[in-house]
Amino acid sequence: MTGTLLTLGHGYSARALARLLQPQGWQVIGTARAAQDLDRIRQSGVEPLLWPGEDLAPAVRRATHVLLSAAPTDAGDPFLPHVAEALSQHPPAWIGYLSTIGVYGDHQGGWVDETTPLTPSTRRGRLRVAAETVWQTLAEQADLPLHIFRLAGIYGPGRGPFSKVRSGTARRIIKPGQVFSRIHVDDIAQVLAASIARPNPGAIYNVCDNAPAPPQDVIAHAADLLGLPIPPAYDFDTADMTPMARSFYAESKKVRNDRIKDELGVDLLYPDYQTGLAALLNAETAPDQPPGG
Repeated sequence: MTGTLLTLGHGYSARALARLLQPQGWQVIGTARAAQDLDRIRQSGVEPLLWPGEDLAPAVRRATHVLLSAAPTDAGDPFLPHVAEALSQHPPAWIGYLSTIGVYGDHQGGWVDETTPLTPSTRRGRLRVAAETVWQTLAEQADLPLHIFRLAGIYGPGRGPFSKVRSGTARRIIKPGQVFSRIHVDDIAQVLAASIARPNPGAIYNVCDNAPAPPQDVIAHAADLLGLPIPPAYDFDTADMTPMARSFYAESKKVRNDRIKDELGVDLLYPDYQTGLAALLNAETAPDQPPGG
């Protein structure tokens, strides 16, 4: 199966999906917000599209599949007003919307799944709920094959704890009972590809690994892998943190991922942070090694 994928917001996760699909013969079109990013996108084999700037309708008409991966603002989803008409007139075979597990809010370390009511406690979570809702409304009105993917904390090449541990700036923030769920970017890509191969319009999927864990454990394990001292621990209540950093600790929950396994048949490349961090470290010394290799 091949087609033309349009990524509205050609960011970290979208680039991972493109890398997975291109060797299979897929054409990929990706938007960039800055002109200086166009060459970088083009060099990766993706057709770049500057937006805001260019008309998105021709790309929508060409696309067989569309990935929506832009963060909403107070004004709503940035792309929806500009593509709603074209999508309604030329429905693709699959639409994926990248959301966040932040829509579930705080569950004090308890488990959530895709049926859990949405009770976000942060501004980011509330904006995501609003964006999910408007896309679902459009999908119902125009009979569009929308799939929602609620992503856990993303890590992968260039995004991980190693640089801070090496530089000595990593800290272990201790908040009793705090747990986070995570997902390697290559596993996001394979979940999206599995959904493309097995579409189920209206479906919602949690995209996370099997092992929610306290953030301080991840930092300590990264230090162990590097053979460096474990970074110092600080109590959350008294730690010097930016409001943004502190907001990440406002919610604690463990997220179930049964649906991506049972419905999509996904076998995670990195089922826990231990395997994911080990693979990242190995890739630093073997950069040509393929994902999951």
